[in-house]
Amino acid sequence: MNTIIRKSVLSVAGLAFAGGVFAGPIAAHANPVDAKPVAVAVQSAAPKPQGEQSRITLNDEQTANVKAIIAATKKAGLPERAAVISIATSLQESKLENLGHLGDMNDHDSLGLFQQRPSSGWGTPEQITDPAYSTTAFLKGLKQVDGWQDMPLTDAAQTVQVSAYPDAYAQWEQQATDLIAQHWNS
Repeated sequence: MNTIIRKSVLSVAGLAFAGGVFAGPIAAHANPVDAKPVAVAVQSAAPKPQGEQSRITLNDEQTANVKAIIAATKKAGLPERAAVISIATSLQESKLENLGHLGDMNDHDSLGLFQQRPSSGWGTPEQITDPAYSTTAFLKGLKQVDGWQDMPLTDAAQTVQVSAYPDAYAQWEQQATDLIAQHWNS
């Protein structure tokens, strides 16, 4: 029964599409009778930031790391949204600082911008502390998340990172978005 309904809906949708494709160009050249402008709501491609937002002032090293994340994102052929997610993740994990081993303050063997762990297969300590490599590794994980482009930032980041604080990424979305606006084309 469900198959029959689904096929019927798809058939009707197909006919409506075909009718629009064929009638569209013809209708575009017709003389409109009493045509009036219609207001249309346009929704932004990126979701709005969730919850309260945090912001820090960046030093030169942190700004260089933002630029390294953007360069790696572009090299991977991914859109600005991937860079926003990457920068927000790095803001949460390391405040955009390329962290080495922190002794007793270390979370296990986490290193670099994304606090990736060699013991979890992210790469060697040397690789993980290379901003281009660590960003590429993060983006590789992100690309494996179905629908990452349309999901809330914190959900996309958490799916890749598997953090003990899954909602913490959301607080950095506005600053990450602002940094992309500032540095994407520079």
